[in-house]
This record gives sequence, C-alpha cells and structure tokens, in this order.
Amino acid sequence: MRRTIYYCTGNTNYYETITGTCMTVSESVHRMIDELPADLKLEAIHYIEELARRKKRPAAKKFGLAWAGGLSHLKSSTTSVELQHKAREWRD
Repeated sequence: MRRTIYYCTGNTNYYETITGTCMTVSESVHRMIDELPADLKLEAIHYIEELARRKKRPAAKKFGLAWAGGLSHLKSSTTSVELQHKAREWRD
C-alpha cells in the first residue's frame, strides 16, 4: 500500500495519514512496522539502522589543491609521462 504524506498545518513533525488522521512521524512509523509480517519487520529495522549509520558518517572532505605547482621545478627536466610512471612506482 502506498502512502502519501501530507504535513499537518505545515509542521514536519506530524503527517496526515490516508484516513485523514494526524499523528507524529514516530507514531506513524511504529504503526506501519506493526502492520508488517515478521520477516519484513526485521528488514525494516535493518534499513533504519543503516539510515542511522549513514547519518553518523563524517562528511567527505573536499579535495584540496594546495599541492598545485609543487612539482613546477621539474617542468623543464621531466615529462608528464615520466611523472606518471614515477607515480605508479610510488603507489606500488
């Protein structure tokens, strides 16, 4: 059954169910989980745990370009291909 969410009086902590009743998000989630068969209840719990873990992950840091120009002293004596080969050696 697909449920459409209508927020009650603009408050995002409550939503209106299909029947037109207004309840908290926690109440509605609890009610929906209670209506599931046992195997799907476990799946719902695992999904909620994954959402909680995802929220706790630190945000990925943006890639910085502070190193730009760090090899400019090699420009006249080294080609980009030679630098690529050297980088491969450093990674291995």
